Amino acid sequence: MTLSRILRLAALAALVALAVAACKREPTPAATTAAPAPKPQAAAESGDYDEHSYAEPDKVAIDDLALDLALDFDARTISGTATYTLDWRDDTATALVLDTRDLTIERAEGEGAGGAWQPLQFELAGRDDLLGSKLTIQAPERNARIRVSYRTSPEASGLQWLEASMTEGKATPFMFSQSQAIHARSWVPLQDTPRVRYTYSAHVTSPVDVMVLMSADNDPAAPRDGDYSFRMPQRIPSYLMAIAAGDLVFKPISARAGVWAEPSTVDRAVAEFEDTEKMIATTESLYGPYRWERYDLLILPPSFPYGGMENPRLSFITPTVIVGDKSLVSLIAHELAHSWSGNLVTNSSAKDGWLNEGFTSYVENRIVEALYGKERADMEYVISRNGLKSEIERMSPEEQALAVRPGVVKDPDDSLSAVSYDKGAWFLQFLEERYGRAEFDAFLRGYFDHFAFQSIPTTRFVEYAQEHLLGKYPDKVTPEEFDAWLYEPGIPGSAPQVMSRNFGVVDSARLAWLGSGTLPPQSITGEWSTQEWIHFLEGLPDTLSIEQLSQLDTAYRLTGTPNAELAQRWYPLAVRSSYMQTYPAIADFVRTIGRRKLIMPTYQALVATEAGLAFAKEQLEAARPGYHPITTGSVEKLIAEAKPAPGSGTPFLPAAVEPAAVPEADVDAEAATPAMPAADGDPTRPAPTGR
Repeated sequence: MTLSRILRLAALAALVALAVAACKREPTPAATTAAPAPKPQAAAESGDYDEHSYAEPDKVAIDDLALDLALDFDARTISGTATYTLDWRDDTATALVLDTRDLTIERAEGEGAGGAWQPLQFELAGRDDLLGSKLTIQAPERNARIRVSYRTSPEASGLQWLEASMTEGKATPFMFSQSQAIHARSWVPLQDTPRVRYTYSAHVTSPVDVMVLMSADNDPAAPRDGDYSFRMPQRIPSYLMAIAAGDLVFKPISARAGVWAEPSTVDRAVAEFEDTEKMIATTESLYGPYRWERYDLLILPPSFPYGGMENPRLSFITPTVIVGDKSLVSLIAHELAHSWSGNLVTNSSAKDGWLNEGFTSYVENRIVEALYGKERADMEYVISRNGLKSEIERMSPEEQALAVRPGVVKDPDDSLSAVSYDKGAWFLQFLEERYGRAEFDAFLRGYFDHFAFQSIPTTRFVEYAQEHLLGKYPDKVTPEEFDAWLYEPGIPGSAPQVMSRNFGVVDSARLAWLGSGTLPPQSITGEWSTQEWIHFLEGLPDTLSIEQLSQLDTAYRLTGTPNAELAQRWYPLAVRSSYMQTYPAIADFVRTIGRRKLIMPTYQALVATEAGLAFAKEQLEAARPGYHPITTGSVEKLIAEAKPAPGSGTPFLPAAVEPAAVPEADVDAEAATPAMPAADGDPTRPAPTGR
């Protein structure tokens, strides 16, 4: 293999890192809301409080949760009971405060000394757009166990119910949850804050034609009989509680890892993610044992709004990363890395999100380096940091800081930007460079051990780092340098730099085409990876002429591409340039994919004109039954806030239009066509448009 080919293959991996984070950079947009009552001054000064929860865990905390639930696919609801074993921490406390959103609370009961259940008075407060409704249960006897009977709303923000026609198999309905960041409260009344960690069990009944799974001890050999039981013996925060039900089968990757998916998907997923066991073993060698027993992957329908979700024992994965060439497996590395950073050691509130995502992005990169080589890992760093720099340009100085200084109270609208992920990982690489890899690896392994199964604020990390790094090696990093990374805007001048050479040829080819109109010859483009084609598209001007777009389209067949990452970049460019031939394909694209990161750029381009806004509204209504509530909310908000130029835009022509004729000179269309992954593929993504 030539050096140039090796470098190009590394570029393929580079864009992957930024493209597929699990959870990676696709956060739930926050609604405007009033904050809960101010926290005690001591909590505010320590940074250990959560402004996104009504719960009062300093008074009483959930120690264990027992669920008894019934799934009703026709009504699109979950109903049943939640029983809490409580740890009363304040001798004066006589009430349990829980977070809910759009739940119907039927009754609350407390278990007496003799085991009998007695009714308890409760009050469900008015609804806040973001936080939901505060549920206060009076417990004058300070009952050791309290039980709440409830049912969910068909519009629960944390659940998606899909008709059979919306699944790949098209024979069985599907349901799944998305609890992060504060959506667990929409399907279970909870202390919905990462400050509270609890064990849980569940008994779930369902139609016999669906298999039910949870973020718990799923048995690969369990019969599909409509009656399921689960146990999660490790303590988790509420955002990691998950449930799914559908036509799901299991195939193993190793003795402790495997894939759950629809029958038509499972074999492809197992082949794509066959390196999962190697990833687990690699991470264990770096940071200590995997403490969750099993690590399985659940492949969800295309409507899943994110790339992945790190639910313990059962990571939820978008099917758009199954491309047939393992080019997107850094997504699996990211979700697995959360088993140490995030699931094991957890941020205690959203404002400390970098403790989850920055650490995870750093560990992800170390896994990729160990398995696929340093060159690939360096490429991923370069792409992610380019995206970070671009995103920071659009941020206020306050949004550019990793953490909030103690004593500063602020309600972050969206804490999971590229700052949390990529600036956080960059900070840890800075520490690694200054202290040396061996010393920093030992520090990080000790950090995971020391805070295992705990939720901490940034201040606790700072204290630990001061004792085990700064104080131990005072000549390596100054306090001013350390604080600049955490609390100052921008990227500090001390940031280590990683260089990449792989995109130079792409940049030269693009520049030459824009200047001469001659597309690069097949001798240059023949070995380009999908990532190089993405880099080519991303470097184009915001608009092109119809002639230029037609030339690209004829040569590279971009309109209608099955590659969602290319479509994500091609369609907004086409919309901005009034290239009407793309509109039928755009309609198909935004109606069939629900992953926010992939479709939001096209919607954003559409709503800039009056005709495009009308078209966007039409597509949303057509797609609404298959969209997750999070995706629906994002598109609705974008449409509601749109300010199109008056009278702007070209009316949509509903019939397909043939591309304009293109001069046959300058390009061999067949030879120049970029290599495409499998038909349902998604190569990667560079800088995100939001989590």
